[in-house]
Amino acid sequence: MNRLLPMLMLALTGSVAACEVRSGPTAPVVIELYTSEGCDSCPPADRWLSSLKGRAGVVPLAFHVDYWDRLGWVDRFASAAHTQRQQQRQRTSGARFIYTPQVLANGMDWRRWPDALPVPDRSTVSLVLSRRGPQVQAQVTPSAQSPAELSGYWAAVEHGQVSRIVAGENKGATLHHDHVVRAYQPAGTWRGPRELVWEAAPAAAHGRSVVFVVEDAATGRPLQAVSLAC
Repeated sequence: MNRLLPMLMLALTGSVAACEVRSGPTAPVVIELYTSEGCDSCPPADRWLSSLKGRAGVVPLAFHVDYWDRLGWVDRFASAAHTQRQQQRQRTSGARFIYTPQVLANGMDWRRWPDALPVPDRSTVSLVLSRRGPQVQAQVTPSAQSPAELSGYWAAVEHGQVSRIVAGENKGATLHHDHVVRAYQPAGTWRGPRELVWEAAPAAAHGRSVVFVVEDAATGRPLQAVSLAC
C-alpha cells in the first residue's frame, strides 16, 4: 500500500465546502512521467513537467519509481505501486522496456518531448468530480461510442516539493517537483455508467489536487481526466 494513503484517508475535522468540476467535450492529454530523484538524467524531465503547470488540455502526473532507491539515494516520493504501473503500461505503450525518465502521452511511449505533445481529441466519456468533506466522488458516463469495458485510477497530486539530495547520482543537487503523485489507487474495471468514491483529504500545503483518469480497459488509453483542486 502507498505509504501516504493512510494519512489521506483520515477524516477531516471541521467542514469542507462542496466543490465540483466537469469534463468538457475533449479529453485532455494525460502525461505520465516515470522518474526518480536517484536518476541523473531525470531532472530535465522533471523541469519540463513543471513547465506544464496551468497549461490547458494537459493533465501531468509524476510517478516516482522505487527501483533506483537501492542505488545510493532513497526517493521519498517513490512507490512500488508506481513501478508496478510502469511495468503494466509497458505491455501496451509500445515501449520495449521500462526506463527513466519515461514519458507516456495518452498511454503511449512518447520520446518527442519536450518538443511536441499529442493534440487533445474528442472524448467518448463524460466525467464529473466532486468533493464533500474527505470524500471525492467520480461520476463516469460513457457514450455509445465508448469502449465496452472501462477502467480508471485516482491520484493525489502535489506541487512545489523541494528535495536536497545528499547521495547517489544527483548528490549536491536541489530538486524541485510539481505534479507529484503522493497516493495512487486503481479503481478497477466496469461496464456502463459508474459512480466511484475515494477518501482523500484536501491539504493547503503543496497545492494538493485529486485527479481521476478514465481509461479503455483493454488498451490503457486515457479517455477522460479531471483534476479537482479543493
